[in-house]
Amino acid sequence: MSRVVVVGSFNVDHVWSVAALPRPGETLAGQYHTGPGGKGFNQATASARAGASTSFVCALGEDAGGQLARALATADGIDLRDLRSDAPTGTAGIYVDRDGRNSIVIGPGANAELSTAFVDLQREAIAQARVVLGQLESPPASVAAAFAHARGAGALALLNPAPADAVATPELWALAEIVTPNETEFCAQLKRHTGAVIDPDKLAALADDELHADCRRLLPHGSVVITLGSAGCFVSHAPGRLHGDQDAYYRVAAAPVRALDTTGAGDAFNGALAASLARDPDAAFAGHVAYATRYAGLSTERAGAALAMPRDHELRARFGAD
Repeated sequence: MSRVVVVGSFNVDHVWSVAALPRPGETLAGQYHTGPGGKGFNQATASARAGASTSFVCALGEDAGGQLARALATADGIDLRDLRSDAPTGTAGIYVDRDGRNSIVIGPGANAELSTAFVDLQREAIAQARVVLGQLESPPASVAAAFAHARGAGALALLNPAPADAVATPELWALAEIVTPNETEFCAQLKRHTGAVIDPDKLAALADDELHADCRRLLPHGSVVITLGSAGCFVSHAPGRLHGDQDAYYRVAAAPVRALDTTGAGDAFNGALAASLARDPDAAFAGHVAYATRYAGLSTERAGAALAMPRDHELRARFGAD
Protein backbone atom coordinates (compact mmCIF):
# COMPACT_ATOMS: atom_id res chain seq x y z
CA MET A 1 0.00 0.00 0.00
CA SER A 2 1.65 3.23 -1.17
CA ARG A 3 -1.19 5.59 -0.41
CA VAL A 4 -0.91 9.35 0.15
CA VAL A 5 -3.71 11.68 1.26
CA VAL A 6 -3.16 15.37 0.55
CA VAL A 7 -5.35 17.89 2.37
CA GLY A 8 -5.10 21.33 0.83
CA SER A 9 -5.82 23.99 -1.72
CA PHE A 10 -6.62 24.26 -5.40
CA ASN A 11 -6.08 27.57 -7.20
CA VAL A 12 -6.41 28.79 -10.74
CA ASP A 13 -3.03 30.40 -11.41
CA HIS A 14 -2.75 33.64 -13.40
CA VAL A 15 0.89 33.95 -14.40
CA TRP A 16 2.87 36.83 -15.92
CA SER A 17 6.41 36.21 -17.19
CA VAL A 18 8.45 39.40 -16.91
CA ALA A 19 12.10 40.44 -17.24
CA ALA A 20 12.25 41.49 -13.58
CA LEU A 21 9.79 41.25 -10.70
CA PRO A 22 7.71 44.46 -10.42
CA ARG A 23 8.63 47.03 -7.80
CA PRO A 24 6.07 49.13 -5.89
CA GLY A 25 4.33 51.55 -8.24
CA GLU A 26 5.85 49.98 -11.35
CA THR A 27 3.86 48.82 -14.40
CA LEU A 28 5.48 46.20 -16.62
CA ALA A 29 4.62 44.39 -19.83
CA GLY A 30 4.83 40.59 -19.74
CA GLN A 31 3.55 37.37 -21.22
CA TYR A 32 0.43 35.90 -19.62
CA HIS A 33 -0.83 32.37 -19.20
CA THR A 34 -3.18 30.59 -16.84
CA GLY A 35 -3.34 27.06 -15.46
CA PRO A 36 -4.00 24.91 -12.39
CA GLY A 37 -2.13 25.36 -9.13
CA GLY A 38 -2.56 25.68 -5.38
CA LYS A 39 -0.13 24.05 -3.01
CA GLY A 40 -2.44 21.16 -2.23
CA PHE A 41 -3.23 20.31 -5.84
CA ASN A 42 0.37 20.76 -6.94
CA GLN A 43 1.49 18.34 -4.23
CA ALA A 44 -1.28 15.85 -4.99
CA THR A 45 -0.34 15.91 -8.67
CA ALA A 46 3.34 15.41 -7.81
CA SER A 47 2.48 12.52 -5.50
CA ALA A 48 0.35 10.80 -8.12
CA ARG A 49 2.88 11.30 -10.91
CA ALA A 50 5.66 10.08 -8.62
CA GLY A 51 3.83 6.77 -8.36
CA ALA A 52 1.70 6.87 -5.19
CA SER A 53 -2.01 6.16 -5.02
CA THR A 54 -3.21 9.64 -4.07
CA SER A 55 -6.37 11.16 -2.61
CA PHE A 56 -6.90 14.92 -2.54
CA VAL A 57 -9.21 16.50 0.05
CA CYS A 58 -10.16 20.09 -0.81
CA ALA A 59 -12.94 22.65 -1.32
CA LEU A 60 -13.92 23.86 -4.78
CA GLY A 61 -16.38 26.38 -6.17
CA GLU A 62 -19.15 25.49 -8.59
CA ASP A 63 -17.43 27.38 -11.39
CA ALA A 64 -14.98 26.91 -14.24
CA GLY A 65 -12.06 26.58 -11.80
CA GLY A 66 -13.80 23.78 -9.95
CA GLN A 67 -14.60 22.02 -13.23
CA LEU A 68 -10.94 22.30 -14.22
CA ALA A 69 -9.80 20.72 -10.94
CA ARG A 70 -12.20 17.81 -11.30
CA ALA A 71 -11.15 17.11 -14.90
CA LEU A 72 -7.43 17.24 -14.10
CA ALA A 73 -7.78 15.02 -11.04
CA THR A 74 -9.54 12.42 -13.17
CA ALA A 75 -6.84 12.64 -15.84
CA ASP A 76 -4.06 11.96 -13.30
CA GLY A 77 -5.96 9.22 -11.44
CA ILE A 78 -6.29 11.31 -8.27
CA ASP A 79 -9.10 10.33 -5.90
CA LEU A 80 -10.73 13.76 -5.55
CA ARG A 81 -12.77 14.38 -2.40
CA ASP A 82 -14.06 17.94 -2.78
CA LEU A 83 -16.38 19.98 -0.62
CA ARG A 84 -18.69 21.92 -2.96
CA SER A 85 -18.62 25.60 -1.94
CA ASP A 86 -20.65 28.67 -2.89
CA ALA A 87 -17.41 30.66 -2.81
CA PRO A 88 -15.34 30.95 -6.01
CA THR A 89 -12.53 28.50 -6.56
CA GLY A 90 -9.22 29.82 -5.21
CA THR A 91 -6.95 31.95 -7.38
CA ALA A 92 -3.30 33.05 -7.44
CA GLY A 93 -1.51 35.92 -9.18
CA ILE A 94 2.09 34.97 -10.04
CA TYR A 95 4.99 36.96 -11.49
CA VAL A 96 8.01 35.02 -12.79
CA ASP A 97 11.26 36.80 -13.80
CA ARG A 98 13.89 35.79 -16.36
CA ASP A 99 15.85 33.92 -13.64
CA GLY A 100 12.86 31.79 -12.68
CA ARG A 101 12.21 33.63 -9.41
CA ASN A 102 8.61 34.36 -8.50
CA SER A 103 6.27 36.48 -6.39
CA ILE A 104 2.79 35.16 -5.58
CA VAL A 105 -0.46 36.55 -4.13
CA ILE A 106 -3.25 34.13 -3.17
CA GLY A 107 -7.02 34.65 -3.16
CA PRO A 108 -8.29 31.77 -0.95
CA GLY A 109 -11.92 31.64 -2.13
CA ALA A 110 -13.37 28.16 -1.56
CA ASN A 111 -10.13 26.95 0.05
CA ALA A 112 -11.08 28.86 3.19
CA GLU A 113 -14.33 26.85 3.41
CA LEU A 114 -12.70 23.44 3.93
CA SER A 115 -14.22 22.32 7.25
CA THR A 116 -13.17 19.91 9.96
CA ALA A 117 -16.53 18.17 9.54
CA PHE A 118 -15.77 17.44 5.88
CA VAL A 119 -12.27 16.22 6.77
CA ASP A 120 -13.76 13.94 9.42
CA LEU A 121 -15.86 12.33 6.69
CA GLN A 122 -12.61 11.29 5.00
CA ARG A 123 -11.28 9.41 8.05
CA GLU A 124 -11.55 6.04 6.31
CA ALA A 125 -9.34 7.16 3.41
CA ILE A 126 -6.90 8.74 5.84
CA ALA A 127 -6.75 5.54 7.89
CA GLN A 128 -5.63 3.65 4.76
CA ALA A 129 -2.78 6.08 4.01
CA ARG A 130 0.90 5.78 4.83
CA VAL A 131 1.46 9.54 4.55
CA VAL A 132 -0.92 12.48 5.09
CA LEU A 133 0.37 15.76 3.69
CA GLY A 134 -0.96 19.23 4.45
CA GLN A 135 -0.06 22.90 3.96
CA LEU A 136 -1.34 26.24 5.25
CA GLU A 137 -3.45 27.52 2.34
CA SER A 138 -6.41 25.73 3.96
CA PRO A 139 -7.78 26.29 7.49
CA PRO A 140 -5.21 24.98 10.02
CA ALA A 141 -7.95 23.31 12.07
CA SER A 142 -8.93 21.18 9.08
CA VAL A 143 -5.35 20.13 8.43
CA ALA A 144 -4.97 19.35 12.14
CA ALA A 145 -8.10 17.17 12.00
CA ALA A 146 -6.55 15.18 9.15
CA PHE A 147 -3.28 14.84 11.06
CA ALA A 148 -5.11 13.63 14.16
CA HIS A 149 -6.78 10.89 12.11
CA ALA A 150 -3.40 10.08 10.53
CA ARG A 151 -1.61 9.74 13.83
CA GLY A 152 -4.42 7.60 15.19
CA ALA A 153 -4.06 5.22 12.24
CA GLY A 154 -0.26 5.11 12.29
CA ALA A 155 0.29 7.24 9.17
CA LEU A 156 3.04 9.86 8.90
CA ALA A 157 1.84 13.46 9.30
CA LEU A 158 3.86 15.66 6.92
CA LEU A 159 3.40 19.44 7.17
CA ASN A 160 4.62 21.92 4.58
CA PRO A 161 4.33 25.18 6.61
CA ALA A 162 3.69 27.42 3.62
CA PRO A 163 3.06 30.18 2.78
CA ALA A 164 5.46 31.96 5.11
CA ASP A 165 2.87 34.41 6.48
CA ALA A 166 0.43 31.66 7.48
CA VAL A 167 0.13 30.63 11.12
CA ALA A 168 0.42 26.99 12.15
CA THR A 169 -1.54 26.47 15.36
CA PRO A 170 0.14 24.80 18.36
CA GLU A 171 -2.14 21.79 17.85
CA LEU A 172 -1.11 21.40 14.22
CA TRP A 173 2.56 21.86 15.07
CA ALA A 174 2.35 19.22 17.80
CA LEU A 175 0.73 16.70 15.44
CA ALA A 176 3.27 17.14 12.63
CA GLU A 177 6.02 14.50 12.55
CA ILE A 178 7.92 16.00 9.60
CA VAL A 179 7.93 19.67 8.55
CA THR A 180 9.34 20.95 5.26
CA PRO A 181 9.79 24.75 5.20
CA ASN A 182 11.90 26.69 2.71
CA GLU A 183 14.37 29.19 4.11
CA THR A 184 11.83 32.04 4.35
CA GLU A 185 9.20 29.82 5.95
CA PHE A 186 11.71 28.33 8.38
CA CYS A 187 12.83 31.75 9.60
CA ALA A 188 9.23 32.96 9.89
CA GLN A 189 8.16 29.90 11.90
CA LEU A 190 11.28 30.00 14.08
CA LYS A 191 10.58 33.63 14.98
CA ARG A 192 6.90 32.88 15.60
CA HIS A 193 7.54 29.85 17.82
CA THR A 194 10.78 30.79 19.59
CA GLY A 195 11.37 34.52 19.02
CA ALA A 196 14.73 33.86 17.32
CA VAL A 197 15.53 36.07 14.33
CA ILE A 198 17.59 34.75 11.40
CA ASP A 199 18.06 36.36 7.97
CA PRO A 200 16.65 33.91 5.39
CA ASP A 201 19.34 34.97 2.91
CA LYS A 202 22.02 33.81 5.36
CA LEU A 203 20.38 30.57 6.46
CA ALA A 204 22.10 28.28 3.95
CA ALA A 205 25.53 29.56 5.03
CA LEU A 206 25.06 28.66 8.72
CA ALA A 207 27.21 25.86 10.13
CA ASP A 208 25.44 22.50 10.16
CA ASP A 209 25.51 22.13 13.95
CA GLU A 210 24.06 25.62 14.40
CA LEU A 211 21.30 24.96 11.88
CA HIS A 212 20.54 21.61 13.52
CA ALA A 213 20.19 23.34 16.89
CA ASP A 214 17.71 25.83 15.39
CA CYS A 215 15.71 22.97 13.88
CA ARG A 216 15.56 21.24 17.27
CA ARG A 217 14.23 24.45 18.81
CA LEU A 218 11.54 24.67 16.14
CA LEU A 219 10.31 21.04 16.22
CA PRO A 220 11.89 19.18 19.17
CA HIS A 221 9.85 16.00 18.62
CA GLY A 222 10.18 15.55 14.84
CA SER A 223 12.18 15.94 11.65
CA VAL A 224 12.78 19.22 9.83
CA VAL A 225 13.70 19.38 6.15
CA ILE A 226 14.64 22.88 5.00
CA THR A 227 14.57 23.35 1.23
CA LEU A 228 17.26 25.84 0.22
CA GLY A 229 16.80 26.22 -3.54
CA SER A 230 20.07 25.93 -5.43
CA ALA A 231 21.81 25.10 -2.12
CA GLY A 232 19.86 21.84 -1.85
CA CYS A 233 18.29 21.05 1.50
CA PHE A 234 19.16 20.44 5.15
CA VAL A 235 17.73 17.56 7.21
CA SER A 236 17.51 17.50 11.01
CA HIS A 237 16.06 14.64 13.07
CA ALA A 238 14.95 14.44 16.67
CA PRO A 239 17.08 12.19 18.93
CA GLY A 240 16.06 8.57 18.52
CA ARG A 241 13.80 9.35 15.54
CA LEU A 242 16.17 9.12 12.58
CA HIS A 243 13.76 7.40 10.15
CA GLY A 244 16.43 4.91 9.11
CA ASP A 245 19.25 7.46 8.75
CA GLN A 246 22.68 7.11 10.32
CA ASP A 247 23.15 10.82 10.98
CA ALA A 248 21.01 13.19 13.02
CA TYR A 249 21.60 16.00 10.52
CA TYR A 250 23.08 16.41 7.05
CA ARG A 251 22.75 18.22 3.73
CA VAL A 252 21.54 16.96 0.35
CA ALA A 253 22.84 18.73 -2.76
CA ALA A 254 20.51 20.24 -5.34
CA ALA A 255 19.99 18.38 -8.59
CA PRO A 256 21.96 19.63 -11.63
CA VAL A 257 19.23 21.32 -13.68
CA ARG A 258 18.64 24.44 -15.76
CA ALA A 259 15.81 26.21 -13.95
CA LEU A 260 13.21 27.91 -16.11
CA ASP A 261 10.45 28.48 -13.55
CA THR A 262 10.68 27.74 -9.82
CA THR A 263 6.92 28.14 -9.28
CA GLY A 264 5.73 24.97 -7.57
CA ALA A 265 9.22 23.56 -6.94
CA GLY A 266 8.57 23.31 -3.21
CA ASP A 267 5.28 21.57 -3.91
CA ALA A 268 7.05 19.16 -6.25
CA PHE A 269 9.49 18.35 -3.44
CA ASN A 270 6.73 17.72 -0.91
CA GLY A 271 4.54 15.60 -3.17
CA ALA A 272 7.51 13.51 -4.28
CA LEU A 273 8.75 13.12 -0.68
CA ALA A 274 5.31 11.92 0.43
CA ALA A 275 5.10 9.48 -2.48
CA SER A 276 8.58 8.10 -1.86
CA LEU A 277 7.91 7.66 1.86
CA ALA A 278 4.65 5.87 1.07
CA ARG A 279 6.20 3.59 -1.56
CA ASP A 280 9.11 2.38 0.56
CA PRO A 281 8.59 3.23 4.23
CA ASP A 282 11.50 1.08 5.40
CA ALA A 283 14.13 2.86 3.29
CA ALA A 284 16.46 5.44 4.85
CA PHE A 285 15.04 8.95 4.95
CA ALA A 286 18.06 10.35 3.10
CA GLY A 287 17.08 8.36 0.02
CA HIS A 288 13.56 9.80 0.06
CA VAL A 289 14.96 13.33 0.35
CA ALA A 290 17.36 12.73 -2.54
CA TYR A 291 14.50 11.49 -4.71
CA ALA A 292 12.35 14.52 -3.84
CA THR A 293 15.26 16.88 -4.52
CA ARG A 294 15.78 15.47 -8.01
CA TYR A 295 12.04 15.53 -8.66
CA ALA A 296 11.75 19.18 -7.62
CA GLY A 297 14.77 20.09 -9.72
CA LEU A 298 13.32 18.52 -12.85
CA SER A 299 10.03 20.35 -12.29
CA THR A 300 11.83 23.72 -12.58
CA GLU A 301 12.84 22.99 -16.16
CA ARG A 302 9.18 23.38 -17.15
CA ALA A 303 6.88 26.39 -16.92
CA GLY A 304 3.87 26.29 -14.62
CA ALA A 305 2.92 24.57 -11.38
CA ALA A 306 0.74 21.44 -11.37
CA LEU A 307 1.22 20.76 -15.07
CA ALA A 308 5.02 20.99 -14.65
CA MET A 309 5.16 17.99 -12.33
CA PRO A 310 7.21 15.21 -13.95
CA ARG A 311 6.33 11.54 -13.96
CA ASP A 312 8.43 8.96 -12.18
CA HIS A 313 9.68 7.40 -15.42
CA GLU A 314 10.84 10.82 -16.66
CA LEU A 315 12.78 11.36 -13.46
CA ARG A 316 14.46 7.98 -13.68
CA ALA A 317 15.30 8.49 -17.35
CA ARG A 318 17.01 11.76 -16.47
CA PHE A 319 18.82 10.82 -13.24
CA GLY A 320 18.90 7.03 -13.18
CA ALA A 321 17.10 4.45 -11.07
CA ASP A 322 18.74 5.22 -7.68
